[in-house]
Amino acid sequence: MNPFAAHSLQQTRRYFFGQTAAGIGTAALASVLNPNLLNAGDATSIDGGSALNHAATAKRVIWLFMADAPSQLDLYDYKPKLADYFDKDLPESVRAGQRITTMTSGQTRLPCAPSVFNFARHGEHGAWISELLPNIASIVDDICIVKTMNTEAINHDPAITYIQTGSQLPGRPSMGAWVSYGLGSPNKDLPAFVVLHSRIPGGAQTQALFSRLWGSGFMSTRHSGVALRSVGDPVLYLSNPDGVDAGTRRRMLDGLVELNQDRLQKVGDPEISSRISQYEMAFRMQTSVPELTDISDEPQSVLDMYGPEVKEPGTFAYNCLLARRMAERGVPFTQVFLRGWDHHGGLPGAIRGMAPACDRPSAALVKDLKQRGMLDDTLVIWGGEFGRTVYSQGTLTKDNYGRDHHPRNFTMWMAGGGIKGGQVYGETDDFSYNVVDKPVHIHDLNATILHALGINHEQLTYRFQGRDFRLTDVHGHVVKDLLRVS
Repeated sequence: MNPFAAHSLQQTRRYFFGQTAAGIGTAALASVLNPNLLNAGDATSIDGGSALNHAATAKRVIWLFMADAPSQLDLYDYKPKLADYFDKDLPESVRAGQRITTMTSGQTRLPCAPSVFNFARHGEHGAWISELLPNIASIVDDICIVKTMNTEAINHDPAITYIQTGSQLPGRPSMGAWVSYGLGSPNKDLPAFVVLHSRIPGGAQTQALFSRLWGSGFMSTRHSGVALRSVGDPVLYLSNPDGVDAGTRRRMLDGLVELNQDRLQKVGDPEISSRISQYEMAFRMQTSVPELTDISDEPQSVLDMYGPEVKEPGTFAYNCLLARRMAERGVPFTQVFLRGWDHHGGLPGAIRGMAPACDRPSAALVKDLKQRGMLDDTLVIWGGEFGRTVYSQGTLTKDNYGRDHHPRNFTMWMAGGGIKGGQVYGETDDFSYNVVDKPVHIHDLNATILHALGINHEQLTYRFQGRDFRLTDVHGHVVKDLLRVS
């Protein structure tokens, strides 16, 4: 369309509604000047108490997301009886006709593959942990291991979209966006939702991650996660260009604000107010982000706890330390992605390379928060989008096998933030194929996370296209047995 014609239409239709929509433009601008008035200008005001209806046990969340689905059979879900089933077909009574992926549906056999790794009991209650995770084993009394997570999604993209947004279909707000929308942030110099991508260990097989996984969907874009980069500026264009000082940039932004405010008054588009606030946040981040990412003030004892890679930006160890530093600064939701768990073949060798990358930093984060007195009000989550099959994908030998996707049960753990540590919750069958006691659906997980933050998941809603949406859709129950106080 001709741009002049488009502008003319805008001045007749959009201008009319913008000027007659009960002061939408003014309300949106007011929300920028005072975010506490309307909870960042969105449709449902949590400040009114509609969803914050109980005391929070967590002020913030750090989710260590193991993208590509680590094998619960080789890390947490010890199945000693499987030794008797080596290379025997998975009994049909166990599978019971459940669907499997196209990657193994063409196999003539589904031979059982016991883990080649040793397990031992740890902690006061004797939780079984694989030899691959000695450091996580050392914090077992502080974590709650949930063995019965389950989902309907059987492939990576819909599964990770599902656990992140509550829907297998793209387009919904991510959990971090819901937390930003519901709680805002006490630190006005950093975003409410920050995403850290960890460097992929050498030789690891991995799936793509799309920005919609930390996006805001149909909400205001101000609730989207801000992904920090490990090379160059942590955020693109954070530094001033050559020849532009802070004063000049401030004057440029002031002029841009005037233009945007004028446009906001004319058309009433609330996304313009989001743009204004994001420009302001970017300006403040020029000071806050460099201070955040400079770890030179960390004691050597802390650096040693995270491991030798902690000084290398982009490593999982470095990102776990950054997550703790963000927690100290009040960031409500931090997500640290570690990819490389997609072990369809050669699993024993591949997981030996992945486990050390995650083990020491994950345990260090929990220990670090605990020694600072922050674990009680910081909820730490560890886990991926689904689990791995007991049967081998491809050739099975005594010391080598692969595992396909398995949504029926998988393992996650949580620590702090009101979670009752030192327990193993739920049980699976002897093949780690079906839940036999205390299932926890991903909607239940998300409902429980929101509950820890003081949010009723059934009341945290956002109206879009005539419907009230929520993170847990029409599902989900708070798993009270996981909580210290239910």
